[in-house]
Parts: sequence; C-alpha cells; structure tokens
Amino acid sequence: MANIHEIAKLAGVSSATVSRVINNHPYVSEPTRQRVQEVIDRLDYVPNLNAVSLKKGMTKLIGIISISFNDSLGSFVRGFTTYAQEHGFNMALFITNGEKERELEALEMLRRKQLDALVCMIRVNEWSVIEHYTKYGPIVTWQRVNIDAIPSVFMDQYQGYMLALEHLYARGYRSIVNVYGNMRGLNTKERIRAYHDFCKKYDLNADAFPHFYDLNSMEAGEQIAHWWSEQPNKPDAFACSTDYLAAGLLTEARRLGVSVPSDVAVVGFDNIEISHLLDLTTIHYPIDKQAENAFIMIRNALEGLHEELHPLEFKLVERATT
Repeated sequence: MANIHEIAKLAGVSSATVSRVINNHPYVSEPTRQRVQEVIDRLDYVPNLNAVSLKKGMTKLIGIISISFNDSLGSFVRGFTTYAQEHGFNMALFITNGEKERELEALEMLRRKQLDALVCMIRVNEWSVIEHYTKYGPIVTWQRVNIDAIPSVFMDQYQGYMLALEHLYARGYRSIVNVYGNMRGLNTKERIRAYHDFCKKYDLNADAFPHFYDLNSMEAGEQIAHWWSEQPNKPDAFACSTDYLAAGLLTEARRLGVSVPSDVAVVGFDNIEISHLLDLTTIHYPIDKQAENAFIMIRNALEGLHEELHPLEFKLVERATT
C-alpha cells in the first residue's frame, strides 16, 4: 500500500506538501496540488484515519446509548447528528435492549479512545458505574441526574406535565387517569408529584381511578382503550407518557366507536410528527434543542469552548382531542 513518502517521491515534492494537499491546506500552488493529486489517484491512496485520529488526539466520533429505538430517540439523534456533522463529528449508535454489557461496551470504547464522548439517553447501569468513565471523555445524559461529572439536558417534567393537567381542568375534565413511563427515572417521579399537587390544588381525589406505570408503547395505548371501554364508571381524560402511547389509545378508541374528546379526552407528550397527523393535543418538548445543547456541552468540553446553551421551555399544543 502506498504511503505519503512514496507519493512525495513520485510527485517530486516534500512529504509535508503531500500532507497539505491531503488536508486541503490553502498554501499549495494549483499546479503542485494537481501533480500530487494525480499520483494519489493513480496509487488509490487512502489516508489512515486511525493514525490521523491518534495524531490529532480525537476520533471525531461520538457514541449515543439508548435502551431501544423509538420516535423520541429518532428526533434526538436526527437533531444531534445535524449539529455534530456541521462541526466534523460523526455518530455511533448503541442500542442496549436493557443489557448492561452492551452499555459497558460503549463505555469501554470511550476508555480506549475509540470514541471522543458519549450521550447516555436512557441508562442501564448504575450512575456510579457510568460516572467512573467520565475521566476518559465527556458523558452527557438526557435523563435527570444530580452528578456534577455528568451534565444533563433534562427539562423539568413537573412543569410540562402540569401544563397538560391544567389544560384538561380548564376544559372541564375532572376524572383524569395518568399513564406514566419509566418508573426508574426522576422524570416520571416529577410527573407523579405534579399530579398530586394538581389534585391538592383543585381538591380532587388523586386515587379515584387506577393509574398506569412503565408504559410508553402504542400497543399499551391500545390496551388502555379497551380497559376504558370495559369500565362501568369511566374517567373522562387520559394524560399520556408519550405521543406514541397516546396515538395507540386514540386510534383504538376510535375503532371501538368512542368519540374523542366528547366521551374521553387524550393528551400526549413530545409533539412528534404523529401527534400532528392525528390532530392530538400534546405538550411540545423541544427535543431538537436538547440535542443541540448536548452537542454544545460535549464540544465545549472537548475543545475548551464556552458556547452558551439554548433556553428550553415546554408549550401546550392544543388540537382536536381535548
């Protein structure tokens, strides 16, 4: 395989000049650039990226860890990739399926300098395990965590969920069933706290109806629609963990002949594309800006910058399901 020294000899230039051509350095005359490029093309020379990374001290590769792939993750990855690629970085996606060893593989790649940084979307291992790896490179999370070494782009779910509950109350709904997501996370605990504060504020019975936990999928939403149809004493509204779950509930309810919102109201969370297609009332969760903030945090750490983060806020998006 050809190397820079052979190319330099055949082109009649120095190795430094060949390096400048390969790296698009401006201080090379056009005739020289063409002569060197002709030799590179003839020898089909490809730079050793591993060697380049070692020399520069960076791989320009950032890992993203998640338990599964869903619409929210897709929105985050799309936003993160867009901003990262503008600055010359690429992504490696690690789907753990809840397996600790798969998550550790990504963390070990950070330790071995095969990655520059990691974004931990939904973790599997204990935070103490993940924190150990922060000495090898920046780790940013989407989850709420109180660890100085692991910055987070989380937003206070209490505020967002309270927006949904207050909207339902203003529209006249009093018997609200909550469908909560991951019970391990602090975000869900904040949503539960918001609901209890909401009930206390309006003197409502927080336990008038059962609530659902650890649910996020469309299939779970479909099952809840059947649960609702079988109840003799029916709640009049659902506050859902995600738009994806709300979509399943909404579409199955309509199949069952239920009128939404006349018979029951449905509010989602995230404001992903499916909520627009189904005309679903939801809470706008600026995942794209969270993703950009995650990249800004990483780039600031890697390159010693001080770029400011975007301010983030939840917004109610009122549509036809309330």
